[in-house]
Amino acid sequence: MSGHVKKRGENTWLVTMPLNRDPNTGKRKEHYKTIHGTKKDAKQYLRKIETEKDLGIFIEPTSMIVNEYFNKWLEVAAKPRLRERTYIEYCNLLNRYVRPKWGNNKLVEVQPLDVQALYTSMQAKGLSPRTIRYTHNVLSSAFKQAIKWKMTVQNPITQAELPRQVKKEMSALSPEQAKIFLEATAKHRLGVFFALMLISGTRPSEALALKWGDIDLEKGVITIQRTVFWRPKGNGWYFSEPKTPRSNRSIPLPISFIANIKEHRLKQLEERLKEGSNYENNNLIFATSKGSPFMERNIRRYFKGILKETNLPLSLNVYSLRHSCASLLLAAGENPKVVAERLGHASVTLTLDTYSHVLPTMQQSATDKLEEMLYKKSLQTQCRQ
Repeated sequence: MSGHVKKRGENTWLVTMPLNRDPNTGKRKEHYKTIHGTKKDAKQYLRKIETEKDLGIFIEPTSMIVNEYFNKWLEVAAKPRLRERTYIEYCNLLNRYVRPKWGNNKLVEVQPLDVQALYTSMQAKGLSPRTIRYTHNVLSSAFKQAIKWKMTVQNPITQAELPRQVKKEMSALSPEQAKIFLEATAKHRLGVFFALMLISGTRPSEALALKWGDIDLEKGVITIQRTVFWRPKGNGWYFSEPKTPRSNRSIPLPISFIANIKEHRLKQLEERLKEGSNYENNNLIFATSKGSPFMERNIRRYFKGILKETNLPLSLNVYSLRHSCASLLLAAGENPKVVAERLGHASVTLTLDTYSHVLPTMQQSATDKLEEMLYKKSLQTQCRQ
Protein backbone atom coordinates (compact mmCIF):
# COMPACT_ATOMS: atom_id res chain seq x y z
CA MET A 1 0.00 0.00 0.00
CA SER A 2 1.66 3.20 -1.19
CA GLY A 3 1.20 6.81 -0.26
CA HIS A 4 -0.46 9.51 -2.28
CA VAL A 5 -0.59 13.27 -2.80
CA LYS A 6 -3.84 15.26 -2.63
CA LYS A 7 -4.38 18.91 -3.54
CA ARG A 8 -5.67 20.96 -0.58
CA GLY A 9 -5.52 24.49 -1.94
CA GLU A 10 -3.47 26.96 -3.91
CA ASN A 11 0.11 25.56 -3.83
CA THR A 12 -0.83 23.35 -0.86
CA TRP A 13 -0.68 19.56 -0.94
CA LEU A 14 -1.42 16.82 1.60
CA VAL A 15 0.99 13.88 1.54
CA THR A 16 -0.32 10.68 3.10
CA MET A 17 1.67 7.51 3.70
CA PRO A 18 0.36 4.37 5.47
CA LEU A 19 2.39 3.06 8.39
CA ASN A 20 2.40 -0.15 10.42
CA ARG A 21 -0.53 -1.08 12.62
CA ASP A 22 -0.69 0.22 16.17
CA PRO A 23 0.38 -2.72 18.40
CA ASN A 24 -2.19 -1.71 21.03
CA THR A 25 -5.30 -1.06 18.92
CA GLY A 26 -4.50 -3.00 15.74
CA LYS A 27 -5.50 0.00 13.65
CA ARG A 28 -3.31 1.07 10.76
CA LYS A 29 -1.58 4.39 11.31
CA GLU A 30 -0.88 6.99 8.67
CA HIS A 31 1.65 9.75 8.33
CA TYR A 32 0.35 13.11 7.15
CA LYS A 33 2.36 16.09 5.97
CA THR A 34 1.21 19.36 4.43
CA ILE A 35 3.58 20.62 1.74
CA HIS A 36 3.52 24.24 0.59
CA GLY A 37 4.83 24.48 -2.97
CA THR A 38 4.37 22.59 -6.21
CA LYS A 39 2.99 19.11 -6.74
CA LYS A 40 6.52 18.10 -7.71
CA ASP A 41 7.72 19.17 -4.25
CA ALA A 42 5.01 17.06 -2.61
CA LYS A 43 5.85 13.98 -4.70
CA GLN A 44 9.53 14.42 -3.97
CA TYR A 45 8.78 14.41 -0.22
CA LEU A 46 6.60 11.30 -0.65
CA ARG A 47 9.36 9.42 -2.49
CA LYS A 48 11.82 10.37 0.26
CA ILE A 49 9.72 9.07 3.15
CA GLU A 50 8.70 5.90 1.21
CA THR A 51 12.39 5.15 0.67
CA GLU A 52 13.09 5.69 4.38
CA LYS A 53 10.18 3.42 5.25
CA ASP A 54 11.49 0.66 2.95
CA LEU A 55 14.95 0.98 4.54
CA GLY A 56 13.45 0.88 8.02
CA ILE A 57 14.83 4.30 8.99
CA PHE A 58 11.65 6.39 8.74
CA ILE A 59 10.73 8.15 11.98
CA GLU A 60 7.36 9.81 12.30
CA PRO A 61 8.07 13.19 13.93
CA THR A 62 6.37 13.77 17.25
CA SER A 63 3.79 16.52 17.72
CA MET A 64 5.13 17.17 21.22
CA ILE A 65 6.18 20.74 21.98
CA VAL A 66 9.63 21.52 23.39
CA ASN A 67 8.39 22.27 26.91
CA GLU A 68 6.61 18.91 27.14
CA TYR A 69 9.65 17.10 25.84
CA PHE A 70 12.00 18.84 28.30
CA ASN A 71 9.72 17.78 31.17
CA LYS A 72 9.80 14.18 29.97
CA TRP A 73 13.54 14.14 29.29
CA LEU A 74 14.48 15.72 32.61
CA GLU A 75 12.35 13.31 34.63
CA VAL A 76 12.96 10.07 32.72
CA ALA A 77 16.50 10.40 31.32
CA ALA A 78 18.39 13.21 33.07
CA LYS A 79 17.34 13.01 36.72
CA PRO A 80 18.29 9.35 37.34
CA ARG A 81 21.88 9.84 36.11
CA LEU A 82 22.65 13.34 37.41
CA ARG A 83 23.67 14.60 40.82
CA GLU A 84 21.01 16.68 42.49
CA ARG A 85 22.89 19.93 42.07
CA THR A 86 23.57 19.26 38.36
CA TYR A 87 19.90 18.39 37.81
CA ILE A 88 18.87 21.70 39.38
CA GLU A 89 21.37 23.54 37.16
CA TYR A 90 19.89 21.85 34.07
CA CYS A 91 16.37 22.89 35.08
CA ASN A 92 17.44 26.48 35.80
CA LEU A 93 19.26 26.84 32.47
CA LEU A 94 16.30 25.58 30.46
CA ASN A 95 13.77 27.63 32.42
CA ARG A 96 15.78 30.84 32.25
CA TYR A 97 17.12 30.83 28.70
CA VAL A 98 15.53 28.20 26.46
CA ARG A 99 11.87 27.69 27.35
CA PRO A 100 10.94 31.39 26.93
CA LYS A 101 12.44 31.39 23.42
CA TRP A 102 11.01 28.26 21.78
CA GLY A 103 9.46 26.19 24.52
CA ASN A 104 6.03 26.31 22.84
CA ASN A 105 7.37 25.27 19.42
CA LYS A 106 7.08 21.71 18.25
CA LEU A 107 10.19 19.68 19.00
CA VAL A 108 10.64 18.70 15.35
CA GLU A 109 10.41 22.33 14.22
CA VAL A 110 13.51 23.52 16.11
CA GLN A 111 16.09 24.47 13.51
CA PRO A 112 19.84 25.31 13.75
CA LEU A 113 18.91 28.95 13.10
CA ASP A 114 16.72 28.94 16.23
CA VAL A 115 19.61 27.58 18.28
CA GLN A 116 22.02 30.15 16.86
CA ALA A 117 19.55 32.95 17.61
CA LEU A 118 19.29 31.69 21.19
CA TYR A 119 23.06 31.82 21.68
CA THR A 120 23.23 35.28 20.10
CA SER A 121 20.55 36.60 22.47
CA MET A 122 22.42 35.12 25.44
CA GLN A 123 25.61 36.88 24.33
CA ALA A 124 23.67 40.14 23.95
CA LYS A 125 22.60 39.83 27.59
CA GLY A 126 26.23 39.67 28.62
CA LEU A 127 26.28 35.97 29.50
CA SER A 128 29.70 34.34 29.44
CA PRO A 129 30.86 31.89 26.75
CA ARG A 130 31.07 29.29 29.53
CA THR A 131 27.33 29.65 30.32
CA ILE A 132 26.42 29.45 26.63
CA ARG A 133 28.59 26.35 26.15
CA TYR A 134 27.03 24.74 29.21
CA THR A 135 23.56 25.43 27.79
CA HIS A 136 24.74 23.96 24.48
CA ASN A 137 25.82 20.74 26.19
CA VAL A 138 22.48 20.40 27.99
CA LEU A 139 20.51 20.94 24.77
CA SER A 140 22.73 18.57 22.82
CA SER A 141 22.13 15.83 25.38
CA ALA A 142 18.37 16.44 25.28
CA PHE A 143 18.15 16.22 21.47
CA LYS A 144 20.42 13.18 21.28
CA GLN A 145 17.94 11.42 23.55
CA ALA A 146 15.03 12.57 21.37
CA ILE A 147 16.69 10.86 18.40
CA LYS A 148 17.17 7.66 20.42
CA TRP A 149 13.49 7.76 21.37
CA LYS A 150 12.63 8.21 17.65
CA MET A 151 10.88 11.52 18.34
CA THR A 152 12.93 13.52 15.82
CA VAL A 153 15.39 12.79 13.03
CA GLN A 154 17.93 15.57 13.54
CA ASN A 155 19.91 17.24 16.27
CA PRO A 156 19.86 20.96 15.38
CA ILE A 157 22.19 21.74 18.28
CA THR A 158 25.25 20.22 16.62
CA GLN A 159 25.10 22.69 13.72
CA ALA A 160 25.24 25.86 15.83
CA GLU A 161 28.41 27.94 16.15
CA LEU A 162 29.64 28.43 19.71
CA PRO A 163 31.27 31.62 21.03
CA ARG A 164 35.02 31.56 21.44
CA GLN A 165 36.09 30.29 24.84
CA VAL A 166 37.67 33.11 26.82
CA LYS A 167 40.14 31.96 29.42
CA LYS A 168 39.35 33.63 32.72
CA GLU A 169 42.34 35.08 34.50
CA MET A 170 42.76 33.57 37.94
CA SER A 171 42.92 35.98 40.88
CA ALA A 172 45.25 34.93 43.67
CA LEU A 173 47.08 36.32 46.68
CA SER A 174 50.79 37.05 46.47
CA PRO A 175 52.98 35.64 49.28
CA GLU A 176 52.94 39.04 51.03
CA GLN A 177 49.17 39.39 50.65
CA ALA A 178 48.64 35.83 51.88
CA LYS A 179 50.51 36.62 55.11
CA ILE A 180 48.47 39.80 55.64
CA PHE A 181 45.26 37.84 55.02
CA LEU A 182 46.19 35.07 57.49
CA GLU A 183 47.06 37.58 60.20
CA ALA A 184 43.70 39.32 59.73
CA THR A 185 41.68 36.09 59.89
CA ALA A 186 43.04 35.20 63.33
CA LYS A 187 40.43 37.34 65.08
CA HIS A 188 37.49 36.22 62.94
CA ARG A 189 35.01 33.44 63.62
CA LEU A 190 35.70 31.90 60.22
CA GLY A 191 39.42 32.58 60.33
CA VAL A 192 40.35 28.89 60.65
CA PHE A 193 38.08 28.05 57.70
CA PHE A 194 39.75 30.61 55.44
CA ALA A 195 43.21 29.55 56.62
CA LEU A 196 42.40 25.92 55.82
CA MET A 197 41.29 26.81 52.31
CA LEU A 198 44.48 28.75 51.70
CA ILE A 199 46.84 26.01 52.90
CA SER A 200 44.93 23.01 51.55
CA GLY A 201 43.52 24.27 48.23
CA THR A 202 40.12 22.71 48.93
CA ARG A 203 36.95 23.87 47.24
CA PRO A 204 34.53 25.81 49.51
CA SER A 205 31.91 23.05 49.31
CA GLU A 206 34.55 20.49 50.35
CA ALA A 207 35.83 22.48 53.32
CA LEU A 208 32.29 23.21 54.55
CA ALA A 209 31.47 19.47 54.46
CA LEU A 210 34.42 18.41 56.63
CA LYS A 211 33.53 16.47 59.76
CA TRP A 212 35.71 15.99 62.83
CA GLY A 213 36.14 12.37 61.81
CA ASP A 214 37.84 13.59 58.60
CA ILE A 215 40.81 15.09 60.43
CA ASP A 216 43.63 13.26 62.17
CA LEU A 217 44.98 15.79 64.66
CA GLU A 218 47.92 13.57 65.56
CA LYS A 219 49.15 13.13 61.99
CA GLY A 220 47.88 16.52 60.84
CA VAL A 221 45.93 15.20 57.83
CA ILE A 222 42.45 15.96 56.51
CA THR A 223 40.52 13.62 54.21
CA ILE A 224 38.15 15.02 51.58
CA GLN A 225 35.28 12.63 50.92
CA ARG A 226 32.11 14.72 50.52
CA THR A 227 30.72 18.14 49.59
CA VAL A 228 27.78 20.10 50.98
CA PHE A 229 25.23 22.11 49.00
CA TRP A 230 22.20 24.20 49.87
CA ARG A 231 19.09 23.70 47.76
CA PRO A 232 17.51 26.84 46.29
CA LYS A 233 14.53 28.62 47.86
CA GLY A 234 15.26 27.47 51.38
CA ASN A 235 14.73 23.77 50.72
CA GLY A 236 17.50 22.63 53.04
CA TRP A 237 20.96 21.21 52.43
CA TYR A 238 22.50 17.86 51.57
CA PHE A 239 25.82 16.05 51.36
CA SER A 240 27.07 14.82 48.00
CA GLU A 241 30.12 12.99 46.70
CA PRO A 242 33.11 15.12 45.62
CA LYS A 243 33.30 16.60 42.12
CA THR A 244 35.49 13.87 40.58
CA PRO A 245 37.00 10.55 41.75
CA ARG A 246 40.35 12.34 42.16
CA SER A 247 38.67 14.78 44.53
CA ASN A 248 38.66 12.07 47.20
CA ARG A 249 42.05 12.77 48.74
CA SER A 250 44.09 13.24 51.90
CA ILE A 251 45.96 16.50 52.49
CA PRO A 252 48.75 17.03 55.07
CA LEU A 253 48.44 20.26 57.07
CA PRO A 254 51.20 22.54 58.40
CA ILE A 255 52.11 21.84 62.03
CA SER A 256 51.44 25.48 62.94
CA PHE A 257 47.83 25.12 61.78
CA ILE A 258 47.01 22.17 64.06
CA ALA A 259 47.11 24.33 67.19
CA ASN A 260 44.64 26.75 65.55
CA ILE A 261 42.13 24.05 64.70
CA LYS A 262 42.35 22.57 68.21
CA GLU A 263 41.51 26.00 69.63
CA HIS A 264 38.66 26.26 67.11
CA ARG A 265 37.29 22.95 68.37
CA LEU A 266 37.21 24.16 71.99
CA LYS A 267 35.25 27.27 70.95
CA GLN A 268 32.80 25.13 69.02
CA LEU A 269 32.24 22.87 72.02
CA GLU A 270 31.45 25.95 74.11
CA GLU A 271 28.84 27.02 71.51
CA ARG A 272 27.35 23.55 71.55
CA LEU A 273 27.02 23.55 75.35
CA LYS A 274 25.45 27.00 75.25
CA GLU A 275 22.80 25.92 72.70
CA GLY A 276 22.06 22.66 74.50
CA SER A 277 19.27 20.61 72.91
CA ASN A 278 18.78 23.29 70.21
CA TYR A 279 22.17 22.43 68.71
CA GLU A 280 21.98 20.45 65.47
CA ASN A 281 24.87 18.03 65.84
CA ASN A 282 26.19 17.22 62.35
CA ASN A 283 29.76 16.78 63.65
CA LEU A 284 30.91 19.48 61.22
CA ILE A 285 34.27 21.18 61.71
CA PHE A 286 32.83 24.45 60.42
CA ALA A 287 29.26 24.97 61.58
CA THR A 288 27.01 27.84 62.56
CA SER A 289 26.24 28.47 66.22
CA LYS A 290 23.23 26.18 65.70
CA GLY A 291 25.33 23.35 64.25
CA SER A 292 24.15 23.57 60.62
CA PRO A 293 26.51 24.09 57.65
CA PHE A 294 27.37 27.63 56.63
CA MET A 295 25.75 28.89 53.45
CA GLU A 296 28.29 29.97 50.83
CA ARG A 297 26.71 33.41 50.53
CA ASN A 298 27.42 34.01 54.23
CA ILE A 299 30.98 32.80 53.74
CA ARG A 300 31.36 35.33 50.93
CA ARG A 301 30.08 38.11 53.18
CA TYR A 302 32.68 37.32 55.88
CA PHE A 303 35.40 37.10 53.23
CA LYS A 304 34.63 40.49 51.69
CA GLY A 305 34.70 42.03 55.16
CA ILE A 306 38.26 40.79 55.71
CA LEU A 307 39.35 42.14 52.32
CA LYS A 308 38.02 45.59 53.22
CA GLU A 309 39.74 45.53 56.60
CA THR A 310 43.11 44.67 55.05
CA ASN A 311 42.78 46.79 51.87
CA LEU A 312 43.29 43.68 49.78
CA PRO A 313 41.79 43.66 46.24
CA LEU A 314 37.99 43.34 46.34
CA SER A 315 38.20 41.45 43.04
CA LEU A 316 39.26 38.40 45.06
CA ASN A 317 36.65 35.82 46.04
CA VAL A 318 36.56 32.79 48.32
CA TYR A 319 37.65 30.55 45.46
CA SER A 320 40.75 32.76 45.13
CA LEU A 321 42.11 31.04 48.24
CA ARG A 322 42.19 27.74 46.32
CA HIS A 323 43.90 29.49 43.40
CA SER A 324 46.33 31.12 45.81
CA CYS A 325 47.35 27.77 47.28
CA ALA A 326 48.14 26.38 43.83
CA SER A 327 49.90 29.53 42.58
CA LEU A 328 52.06 29.86 45.70
CA LEU A 329 53.14 26.21 45.57
CA LEU A 330 53.95 26.27 41.84
CA ALA A 331 55.84 29.56 42.16
CA ALA A 332 57.87 28.00 44.99
CA GLY A 333 58.92 25.21 42.62
CA GLU A 334 56.64 22.46 43.89
CA ASN A 335 56.10 19.53 41.50
CA PRO A 336 52.91 20.20 39.48
CA LYS A 337 51.77 16.62 40.03
CA VAL A 338 51.86 17.16 43.79
CA VAL A 339 49.84 20.37 43.38
CA ALA A 340 47.32 18.57 41.14
CA GLU A 341 46.82 15.87 43.77
CA ARG A 342 46.37 18.48 46.50
CA LEU A 343 43.68 20.26 44.48
CA GLY A 344 41.97 17.03 43.45
CA HIS A 345 42.36 17.77 39.74
CA ALA A 346 41.60 14.98 37.28
CA SER A 347 45.04 15.41 35.68
CA VAL A 348 48.21 17.44 36.00
CA THR A 349 47.43 18.87 32.54
CA LEU A 350 44.39 20.61 33.98
CA THR A 351 46.53 22.10 36.75
CA LEU A 352 49.18 23.42 34.37
CA ASP A 353 46.56 24.81 31.99
CA THR A 354 44.63 26.52 34.78
CA TYR A 355 47.71 28.05 36.38
CA SER A 356 49.74 28.74 33.26
CA HIS A 357 50.28 32.32 34.48
CA VAL A 358 52.74 30.88 37.01
CA LEU A 359 54.78 28.99 34.41
CA PRO A 360 56.93 31.91 33.14
CA THR A 361 58.48 32.23 36.62
CA MET A 362 59.06 28.48 36.74
CA GLN A 363 60.66 28.55 33.30
CA GLN A 364 63.07 31.28 34.38
CA SER A 365 63.99 29.22 37.43
CA ALA A 366 64.67 26.23 35.17
CA THR A 367 66.86 28.38 32.93
CA ASP A 368 68.83 29.65 35.94
CA LYS A 369 69.50 26.07 37.01
CA LEU A 370 70.81 25.19 33.54
CA GLU A 371 73.02 28.28 33.64
CA GLU A 372 74.43 27.12 36.97
CA MET A 373 75.04 23.56 35.75
CA LEU A 374 76.37 24.16 32.24
CA TYR A 375 77.93 27.57 31.94
CA LYS A 376 79.30 28.75 35.29
CA LYS A 377 82.84 27.59 35.94
CA SER A 378 83.31 25.53 39.05
CA LEU A 379 85.51 26.77 41.89
CA GLN A 380 87.98 23.98 41.15
CA THR A 381 88.37 25.10 37.54
CA GLN A 382 88.79 28.70 38.59
CA CYS A 383 91.55 27.74 41.06
CA ARG A 384 93.48 25.90 38.35
CA GLN A 385 93.46 29.01 36.23
